[in-house]
Amino acid sequence: MTTITTRRFLQTAGLLFAGALLAACGKKEPAPAPEASTPAPAASVAAAPPPARVYVVGTDAAYAPFESQNEKGEIVGLTIDIVTAVAQKAGIEVKFVNTPWEGIFNALQQGDRDMLASSITITDERKQTMDFTDPYFDAYQLIAVKANSKVAKFDDLKKLKVGVQTGTTGDEAVTKQQGKNSTNIKRFESTPLALKELEAGGVDAVVADNGVVINYVTNNPDAKFKTVSDKAFAPEQYGFAVKKGNTELLEKLNKGLADIKADGTYDQIYTKYFGAAPAAAAAPATAASK
Repeated sequence: MTTITTRRFLQTAGLLFAGALLAACGKKEPAPAPEASTPAPAASVAAAPPPARVYVVGTDAAYAPFESQNEKGEIVGLTIDIVTAVAQKAGIEVKFVNTPWEGIFNALQQGDRDMLASSITITDERKQTMDFTDPYFDAYQLIAVKANSKVAKFDDLKKLKVGVQTGTTGDEAVTKQQGKNSTNIKRFESTPLALKELEAGGVDAVVADNGVVINYVTNNPDAKFKTVSDKAFAPEQYGFAVKKGNTELLEKLNKGLADIKADGTYDQIYTKYFGAAPAAAAAPATAASK
């Protein structure tokens, strides 16, 4: 009786255990679904603005007070200040490069310079190969001689040795007077060199831009020079030169030039170098030309 009961108990327990085991084996927990990966938002990288165009300005920096180099080697002067102010108004950047006068026009034609700002007289001949802005300076020629010289007018130079800067309107005037084959015409790379030659007695007179001549005479009193003006010299005007057909840059420069004349900046710059604004400046001590 006891044996049967125990056997049945064991059978019953075994069945229950087996059922539980089967139930456990048959039930599978579903695997957790993988979390959807959210792609990281692409980093927004702002496109870098293109570098600003820098216009290369050629200038013969041997022409005080318009264009020259100071003791630090910096290019300074009235023309430089005007171009800088014009560029600010026009919203452009400029870089000045010292360029010898003899090659300055070729540098523009070849594209080595974007513009020229070097006390360049606007002439019909030059207009054939380059474009000019509106004038930024009224100019004319002036004669420099020793204080004891008897020269009183341009005609008095016909048979004298005259120094000029090569390729300038002063050179043209003296060449027209004496003839292109005259041996009395002494040509120099710069007006200050011609004036040094006058001081040394190598020439009898110098014909050059009167602003440059006056600046030299004022700053070199020991040279004992005097100046002679003559109405035979035609009035001239300076302009900035750009390559023929570069209307985009030309328009920007003209706009900037008009703006600095309108707001008084031009008069301030002029007064800085000549002591008075153009309308009030006394002739002939306020102009020059190349």
